[in-house]
Amino acid sequence: MKVMKFGGTSVGTPSRMKEVALLAIKSDAPTFLVLSAMSGTTNTLIEISEYLYKRNTEGANELINKLEQNYLLHIEDLFSTRRYKDITRDFLKEEFNFLRSFTKEMFTSFEEKSIVAQGEIISTNMVTNYLLEQGVKAKLLPALDFMRTDKNAEPDALYIKEKLTDILAKNADYQIYITQGFICRNAYGEIDNLQRGGSDYTASLIGAAITADEIQIWTDIDGIHNNDPRIVEKTETVRQLNFEEASELAYFGAKILHPTCVQPAKYAGIPVRLKFTMDPEAEGTIINNNLTRGKIKAISAKDNITAIKIKSSRMLGSTGFLRKVFEIFESYQTSIDMVATSEVGMSMTIENDTHLSDITDELKKLGTVTIDKEMCIVCVVGDLDWNNVGFETLTMEAMKDIPIRMISYGGSNYNISFLIQDKDKKHTLQSLSDHLFG
Repeated sequence: MKVMKFGGTSVGTPSRMKEVALLAIKSDAPTFLVLSAMSGTTNTLIEISEYLYKRNTEGANELINKLEQNYLLHIEDLFSTRRYKDITRDFLKEEFNFLRSFTKEMFTSFEEKSIVAQGEIISTNMVTNYLLEQGVKAKLLPALDFMRTDKNAEPDALYIKEKLTDILAKNADYQIYITQGFICRNAYGEIDNLQRGGSDYTASLIGAAITADEIQIWTDIDGIHNNDPRIVEKTETVRQLNFEEASELAYFGAKILHPTCVQPAKYAGIPVRLKFTMDPEAEGTIINNNLTRGKIKAISAKDNITAIKIKSSRMLGSTGFLRKVFEIFESYQTSIDMVATSEVGMSMTIENDTHLSDITDELKKLGTVTIDKEMCIVCVVGDLDWNNVGFETLTMEAMKDIPIRMISYGGSNYNISFLIQDKDKKHTLQSLSDHLFG
């Protein structure tokens, strides 16, 4: 079986929904479709929730009515038969009456997650009805019936596998199965979401649970490029990446993929293929456990980075100093990207600066603190094992005219990272492309 995930843009209009359905129908194997909400819907549902938090029921109802009218117009464009127009219209009537019910009660974060989940529920029902209208043997499997997180808000892989295996056994011999991405239930049975990775994460978890032949993530770009095509000229699609290489690229700025979402596929040994919705025949990027030795694959950049440097003579020859520093960041739930240390100082970078002021105050108890904002991490990814002599020199040659605040090398066999100023980002990415890829 093949898992195919389509995001909000891919199902953003009735014509796009038809294209998604056609791609699934053309598949040479039974297919499990994972769909996001139609583009724009989730943002509208969040805005509705904001009105409800403020007890502005008039504003909430106005948005609900406007969204309902948009979907009713979609019905006319998507369906050709009176039967499925009526079925979908009745379904939408129930959905939007459900949304209106929240204007009559106290509103909490639990209700917000229920409201936001309706975007995926609507899109999957519409695509399922369209497939049935076309005579396709399709079955909608609600994600809320099998997708669950544990008490640590992490996916409960064993539960997902057991429930999904049982559901598929009771619904055998369908050509296409459809479910919602992003949404789930938590350990207490409440409607929740997967947060990191969203619908991509759902597809990867499903693929691992059913031991799929391949997981396909369909996007609006032809796979992962070897550099940012919005900034750098003449980028190319990387046709193959190792799971570790893909995770490094995703973590350090490649927006096409979330670093968390490939982990279930990696552990299950299932390849993930990134496909281009606008050109289905394009090869895209395949991510698997294969590693191409001695090759640099791609470059990515992570913006809005803050560098923090602490200098203290108490650090010299002492034990426990690093632990005290890291505990401060842990207490404010702020993750660190890069670290560099010396005998009397250390530098770190963070992306989330929400608690920067508090962290700085705590660090000043340990030493002198310096903050540098408007920084950027540039990451070079490939087989960069230290035995591959010369790669470090090649990257440094490309950076010879660019001020470098920090370098991270050796923490991973798959990347070299540089901390630079935001203003030098474009120059850095272009220079690295010129030197590494010609």
